[in-house]
Amino acid sequence: MYPEYMVAPMREELTNDGFEQLMTADDVEKALSSEGTVFVVVNSVCGCAAANARPAARLAVKNGKKPGKIVTVFAGMEKDAVDKARSFMLPYPPSSPSMALFKDGKLVHMIERHHIEGRPAQMIAENLVGAFEQYC
Repeated sequence: MYPEYMVAPMREELTNDGFEQLMTADDVEKALSSEGTVFVVVNSVCGCAAANARPAARLAVKNGKKPGKIVTVFAGMEKDAVDKARSFMLPYPPSSPSMALFKDGKLVHMIERHHIEGRPAQMIAENLVGAFEQYC
C-alpha cells in the first residue's frame, strides 16, 4: 500500500473529471453489476498511468456519447475493491493500469496495460471513444 498523500493527486486527476472512486468490494459489485454502461479505470502509480491511461480516460469521457457511470479503483490501495473489479474482468489477467467497459454487467471492451504502455493518450482515447460509440 502507498501512503494516501502520495496517491491523492493521482486519484483527483480522475475524480475531478467526474469519476467515482470505488473504495470497497461492495461498491464495485453494485457499480459493475448494474444496468446500463459503466466505464472503470484501474488506476496506478506507474508512469504509463500518468502519461497515458489517466489522460486517455479523461479525454474519452468528454466525448458526446459516454457511459452512464464512470468509476475508478486504485491498484496498490483498496485491495478488496481492486480484486473485485478484476474478477469482473476475467478472463483477462490482472493489469494496472487498465480500463474496461461494461454493459448490463457484462464486459464488452478491455484495454490492458500492454495496450497502454508506449501509446499516446490520444490513440487510447480514440479506442475508448469507438467502444463508447458502439455500446453506450
